Amino acid sequence: MSKLSVLNIKGEKVSEITLNKEVFEITPNDAVLFDAIVLARNSMRQGTASTKTRAEVSGGGRKPWRQKGTGRARQGSTRAPHWYHGGIAFGPKPRSYATKMNRKERRLALKSALSYKVLDKCMTVVDNLNIETNKTKDMKNILETLKVNGKTLIVADELNDNLILATRNLPNVLLLAADEINVLDIVSVDNMIITTGAVKQIEEVLA
Repeated sequence: MSKLSVLNIKGEKVSEITLNKEVFEITPNDAVLFDAIVLARNSMRQGTASTKTRAEVSGGGRKPWRQKGTGRARQGSTRAPHWYHGGIAFGPKPRSYATKMNRKERRLALKSALSYKVLDKCMTVVDNLNIETNKTKDMKNILETLKVNGKTLIVADELNDNLILATRNLPNVLLLAADEINVLDIVSVDNMIITTGAVKQIEEVLA
């Protein structure tokens, strides 16, 4: 089990935390992690794209010219796919892109994503995020003090109004409660800030 320093919002080390190796130190499974990312992205797709077939476009009820004797190719309708204003052959229709994944795979994917953040040294543990104001500037200063750059995921054991208001206008910051974490949000950020309380909640569920 590895130990990480626990910082306060001033960037000072206040203690150490021992991470559960069954959650934060497993050998990441890339195949399962990839499947989980695909599942998450598929679930965001509306699947409402639709085109009209030759049976659905208007017109084309009459045979454009007689079968023989004109010197032209035989045609039965002006709404065949090769005609201008014709129907679309094999075009998209409304469908669901949802895929399935069993519970063990979901848990393994989440553990793999968390383990990658620890392996890449992109996880910062703080004792709490109880800020006194709801100003965006103050939250920005805290991130600079913690030396966190780029897209950042903040995971807190408890969300309070000041924290929500202080982070919502920061374009590169995503705030989640411990029970809301998911694979896609973890892998799509450069850094992760997590409270000690959130670490314990995650370990209780995944260990």
